[in-house]
Amino acid sequence: MTDSDPIIAQVEQWLRDVVVGLNLCPFARKPLRAGQIRFVVSDATSDEVLLEELQDEFQVLDRTRPEEVETTLLILPTHLRDFHDYNFFLGEAERLLQREGYEGTYQVASFHPHYQFAGTQPDDAENLTNRAPYPILHLLREEGLERGLRNYPDPESIPHNNILRVEALTEKEKRALFPYLFSP
Repeated sequence: MTDSDPIIAQVEQWLRDVVVGLNLCPFARKPLRAGQIRFVVSDATSDEVLLEELQDEFQVLDRTRPEEVETTLLILPTHLRDFHDYNFFLGEAERLLQREGYEGTYQVASFHPHYQFAGTQPDDAENLTNRAPYPILHLLREEGLERGLRNYPDPESIPHNNILRVEALTEKEKRALFPYLFSP
């Protein structure tokens, strides 16, 4: 894994401006402010190498207290740029979770510049809720997620509220928040 500060800076800005700024994830603000998010840039150019890196990151979370690292963003600047390939890889990540006994301990959430929910068109606004500057595997501690959901008044409303938020964005706001979607 490489030290890629410009990539991490871009992802941190996306996290601040989009995820926290639009309140797409009401649980992200606290770990971001507390410095409990681990940002890792992957060097992977194959699924096999990426699975090894993913395994390594689960082991880092195993060894690290949540107060130090609550969650990890594994950023993929060179691999899985095609959304269909990325989506296929998510199945591999789930199998790794099961095989290594991490099911119920960790979850993998997904973000991609071309993210598209099933049943949507590529340009549908709701896809913006999971669009990021790079493909990202978000490793979450289930315990922290469950704690956040218990303390949130209406967690079932989060996806619907997120769709309403991104649908309300003007074209100018979309260009400002998602510049990587509009660059040539």
